[in-house]
Formats: sequence, structure tokens, C-alpha cells
Amino acid sequence: MKAPAGAPLRQLVLKIHSRCDLACDHCYVYEHADRSWQARPKVMAEETAARTARRLADYARSHELDSVSVILHGGEPLLAGPARIRAICAELRATVGAVTDLDLAVHTNGVQLSRRHLDVFKEFDVRVGISLDGDRVANDRHRLDRRGRSSYDRVLRAVALLRTPEYRHLFGGLLCTVDVDNDPLAVHEALTELDPPRIDYLLPHSTWDTPPPRGSSGSPTPYADWLLAVFDRWLEQGQKVPVRTFDSVLSTLRGGPSLTEAMGLAPTDLAVVETDGAFEQADSLKVAYDGAPATGYDVFRHGFDAFVRHPGVQARRLGIAGVSETCRRCPVVQSCGGGLYAHRYSSERLFDNPSVFCADLRALVDGIAERITERAYFPGLTDPGELRLALLERDRELLAHLNDRLAGDADWDETWQSLLHLDADERTAAHLDRVLAHSHVRASLAQAPVGVELTARVASVAVAAAVQARSSLRLSWLHDGGVLHLPTLGTLNLPSPARIQAEVDGARLTVTLPDGHRIKVKGDAPAPGWRPSVHVDMPGGEQVLVDDTDPWRDRFHAEVAEPLELSALAAFAEQLRTAHRTLSEQDPGWADGPDALRADTVTPLAPGTGVRLDTDGTGALGVALDATSADIADALPRLGRLARLANLRRATDLHVPGTRAGSLLTDAVEALAQGDRARAECALEELAGPAAPDLTETGAALVEELRAEAGPARG
Repeated sequence: MKAPAGAPLRQLVLKIHSRCDLACDHCYVYEHADRSWQARPKVMAEETAARTARRLADYARSHELDSVSVILHGGEPLLAGPARIRAICAELRATVGAVTDLDLAVHTNGVQLSRRHLDVFKEFDVRVGISLDGDRVANDRHRLDRRGRSSYDRVLRAVALLRTPEYRHLFGGLLCTVDVDNDPLAVHEALTELDPPRIDYLLPHSTWDTPPPRGSSGSPTPYADWLLAVFDRWLEQGQKVPVRTFDSVLSTLRGGPSLTEAMGLAPTDLAVVETDGAFEQADSLKVAYDGAPATGYDVFRHGFDAFVRHPGVQARRLGIAGVSETCRRCPVVQSCGGGLYAHRYSSERLFDNPSVFCADLRALVDGIAERITERAYFPGLTDPGELRLALLERDRELLAHLNDRLAGDADWDETWQSLLHLDADERTAAHLDRVLAHSHVRASLAQAPVGVELTARVASVAVAAAVQARSSLRLSWLHDGGVLHLPTLGTLNLPSPARIQAEVDGARLTVTLPDGHRIKVKGDAPAPGWRPSVHVDMPGGEQVLVDDTDPWRDRFHAEVAEPLELSALAAFAEQLRTAHRTLSEQDPGWADGPDALRADTVTPLAPGTGVRLDTDGTGALGVALDATSADIADALPRLGRLARLANLRRATDLHVPGTRAGSLLTDAVEALAQGDRARAECALEELAGPAAPDLTETGAALVEELRAEAGPARG
């Protein structure tokens, strides 16, 4: 049987009640084409919940998933009552939680929310998301109860209850369905005044057969206009409340992942189980036609692997191959992803269409891209010192963002205070900069899951900086691993994952384990389980770190080598020195040029993998153990060009994000690096012509630099 496309499923929407106490006229469950809710039991039976939990646990175990999410949903899930909800949560925690980390959430309209519900959610750590469409006028336009009464005051009481100290940690966020006849700023202000941890702005579920309301403005893109008005206010407010739609566009424009199923090309990782145990696809498909989400599978006869192999599920996991030809040609497809799958439907072409919101999505992505583009000239284009400072500023911005998310966790708060202390002292700040600039550290800060692992990584950064500075520091944290790696210093093997305390006194580090055992480390001096990092002196006085133990070094699309024996390490270092000497003899000024590769770390790779940059382009160099000095010398100038381009992109804008200018710049730099002048000239010609308006001043200056290097255009 053909293997399923895409990564394993990680989210389950569990329909624990199939009816609702509101009569929202924009509801995709009750007010659109699908009528399957009428034949389903109102409440999920305990046997159905138990069977679902066992199926999910089996799936998580077989795919070795480190975490899964279950969202309690409806209808209105709170109508199941606190006792039934408690039984379902207990079953999920006992069955699924025994196999993997379980993230539980509930999506509710909030009308029924009480302390009895919240006490259950507190017991089982269930995050609560509430639907609210803005201020009273906006909310009551659609969200009335079955007697035509406003739900607004009851929902606000629910939010107020969630914001009390006892339950605040359960508040997951607010979900708002956009109506372009509502005042966007009034809606946004009303929602932000409630201080939610997150806001989701959702487009109303629509298809080409049942298109969305367009409002009275006459604009061809009223939804983009509405959202961009909110985006502008959000920027003015300092982005103090995360907005998932905006964060997703910002992420994808910069080459990151999509953060929402509604946009981006990531394969869906979601399954739905209805109150009768039936497996269904995403609820949004209910707007397409009656029975659109159905699979014919259920938890009594089928597992999650069978569900994933269903043709309808597979169709939503094809990435760029699964969107229409129109979308594949569109420059913003990486951000909008062709829109939500359900919104592409028409009875004539089924789902082989752009989204019914296509024009709005294009205008939204383009509008955000233009608003965030820094067009002014960046001196770091030609000044490596300015570039280095700009990259360090990005590191600090990332740390501040992480602090916004982790503040309140005791281990993180202690670590954060240590960073502030190190940064405030001129005697230690430069050493902190040095460790933060380490390419593997940069990658881990950007990519590590927010939680224990990330806190431990940042704590190790603080400890390493304190040791480098010969300072004093005491820090304790839960270290979820058997290896403590101190970036730029070395690696300490621990008996097991544990809460550790690190104390720095000058150049001496003492690590205390829970049983009171102490491990003392000082520089290169021998110590039980301690392996110091190796720094290689290069011609010209520079040093390069050879890092064969950092747990984040596996970033080269190639197999990394196991830690080396001293003799192999010495031979490896000599190849690096010889390569640098060869380059210096061939071109005495190469190391001072703007395209010189200033790699701060070199990672030994398995034989046969060549010489390559890390996948993030942060400047880490990977070198195969069998690479010769000639191989290395030949690769360094080429890789230096690519690393410079990656660092410039991290520091400033070279073009409007999401435009073709980005791929053309990459093509030009890669072609020149490979000596392919004809290909470079082709890209540069387009950059000087049709794509020129999308370049910033810095990007235009870089193009001129590349054109001068490529030589005069052929006549």
C-alpha cells in the first residue's frame, strides 16, 4: 500500500457534543451544506471516547510522537457537562498521556462556562479558546442564541472568569470570524482590551458556489482591507498580543513555517472524530457539500493510519502539488498556500481552484510584505562590523521574544535575569555576544521547542558566557538530557536527565547533581566526563572552533561524524590550516573581502559528504573527514558568498519579502559562486529590469556589486 504523504498526524478534534446553544448564522456546522449532525448522538459515549483514546495512543506509540494535541469541540462541548468532560479528560490523560506528551484544549462559545468547568480544566490542564467576534455590535451581528438574544454579556463573563489568577494559565485565546461590515479597529480594540494570550482572525467559511459577503465598500479586496487596518493598529501597539494570521504571514515571508492551516503549504496534521466515533476530515469542509468531510471510517473498525491513507486526507497533504495551477504560478503561494482547502471548492472543478478569497489573500500578503520592508540602505553590506552588530541585535530580539513567551516559568525567569546581568556588565557583555553569535546557538534559539529544552539551552549559554568572562554566576534548571553542552567550551556527560545547579567562580565551573555529587571543571584540565572544545589556530591569528559534540550541530543535510579521537582531531585541524594557507597564497587579501567565509565553527561530517554550509546559512561549516585541504580551499570562497547573502538577509531586507526578486538574488549569487556567468547574467538582467521595483536600496546596491563582478552584459 502506498505510504501516506506528509508528516504524522499530531492534532485530533474530538466532538464531544453535537448540538449548540447559539444560532450563529455563519456557523459552518449547522448553517451550510453538510447536514450529518442531525443523525449523530448529541453526546459522545464514554466507550467511544475510550476507543478513540486507545487508537490515538497506538498511533502515537507506533510513530514515536513526542507530543499530540486533542481539542474538545462541538457543537458546543460544554453542553456535555462537567462530569462527562472530566471522564473524557481523565481517559485521555491516562491512555494517551501514558505514551506521549498530551496537549489538551477546548474550543467553546463561552456561554456555559462556569467554575465547575474550569475546575475540571484546571485539574487536567486544558487550555480554553473562546469565540468572540469583537465588541457588542460586531458580536451580535451573528452570534445570537436560539431565542434571538445577545450572547455578548455571557461570553464576557466567561472571559472575565478565565482572566482571574486561579484560571488565567488556562486561557488559550480568542477566535474572531471577520465580517467586513464591522469596524475593524473597534473589533480589534475590544478583543485586545480583554488581554488574551492570542487572537485568531478567521475568514468566514465560503466557496465559489456560496461566495462570502463583500460588504458595502465596493473594494475588490474587502477582507484584505479589513485585516490590513487591524495589522496597522497591531504594529502601532507593538504586537503586544500575538495574532496567528499575521504571525503566520510574517513567518512565511521570511522563509519560516506556516502557523495556521488556513495559510501555507504545510500538510494538514489534523483528524476529526465525531460523537458517534466516525473519522472525518476538517470541519471546514462542511461548507462544500453534504458529506464532504466523511471518510466512511470510524474508531471501532479503523485506526489513525487508515484515516491518513484516505484519498481525501492525502489530497490535503500534497503541499505545492496539491494547489491549482493558478496558485503554483503565484509569487505569494508560500505564504497563502492556496488558502484553506474548503475555500477552493466549486461544483464545477471541485477543489482544483484558487481560494474564493484569492484576491484578498494576495492583497493581504503583499500589503504586509510592503509594510515590513526596510528599504533604507544598510551599511553592513560592505562593513562586516556593522553586519555583525546587526546580527547580534537580531539575537537579542529573538531572546526578548522568547522571554515574552516563557516569562513566569521559574527556571526561565532565573536564566533571563542571568542574561540581563551578563549583558549589563561591560566586562561580561562581549563574552555573552561571542556565545550568542555561535552559529549552533543561533539555530537552537530559533528552532528549539519552547519549553524545558530551550530553557536548558539558554541556561548553558549564560553559564558558558560567565566562564569565558571569568565571572561569577549561580544557576539551576531542569536539564532534560544526559549531556550538558556549553557552547564554545565543551561537553559534560551527566549520569541522567536531572535538575542541576551550575556555579561559576572565575574560570572554574562546578555542576551539582540532585544527589549532592559535584563535578568540577576548569578549562582543559581533566575532569570526569568533561570533554573541552577544540580551537584551531589559523594563519593570520584567527581561531576556529571544531565542534563535534554540540547536540545542535546536525544541520548540514549530511551525516555528522561521531566525536573524534585526539589523533583524528589533530589531522582534521591540520587540513583546515593547510586550506587557509593555500587560499592566502593564492589570494593574500581573500580573508578580508566581503565574501570571505567567517565560519565560527567547523563540524566534522561523515566521509563522502564534502564541504558545505549549515542549512540555515548562519556561517557554520561542515567538512567531511575525508575532505582534502584542496577540497576545502576550493569550497571556502563559494560558500563564503552564500553565507554572506544569508547573513545580509537575516540583518536587513534586500527585497520585498515573497517577491521573485528573492529567488533571482539567490540564483545570481549561486551562479557567480559556481562560475556560471551566463546564468548569473540572466538573473541580474531581470533584477535590473522587471524585478527592480521590489529591491530595497541595499538590494539594489548588492545587484550593482554583482553586475560589476559579472562584467559587462553581452551585446
